[in-house]
Amino acid sequence: MEEHKGGIAMITPLITLLLIIGLCIHAVEGAKHVSIKNKLGSGKNLTLHCQSKDDDLGKHNIAYDDEFGWDFNDNIAGTTLFFCNLGWEKVGDYIFDAYSFARDKVRCDAGCSWLVAAEGIYGLNGKTGFWEFIYYWPN
Repeated sequence: MEEHKGGIAMITPLITLLLIIGLCIHAVEGAKHVSIKNKLGSGKNLTLHCQSKDDDLGKHNIAYDDEFGWDFNDNIAGTTLFFCNLGWEKVGDYIFDAYSFARDKVRCDAGCSWLVAAEGIYGLNGKTGFWEFIYYWPN
């Protein structure tokens, strides 16, 4: 029985050390930034409401060529998700994932930039530097 207690006593500091290392890596990665820019055309406003499970960023009316953005840190579980409900004169209600840890951890690097255009939504690939057409508007 004494031998069993000694094993637990040795494992506990190891587990603690691994948790500390994980938290340090998470802290070093730093904040992410998401921005959504209205490129629908002159005089066309974009309505936007973004949120996560924990944070509601409120409703915003974005004029042409303006943008809305926010900063956050990924959660330690790697499940961070921000989604946005947006609309404009031709699209009344459209929901898209503005940041998904699973999809964007590598693609967005430190931030995700989006352009909302008349034909759909473009995302900037942080690794290649190119805008990618990602979402079509529904018919």
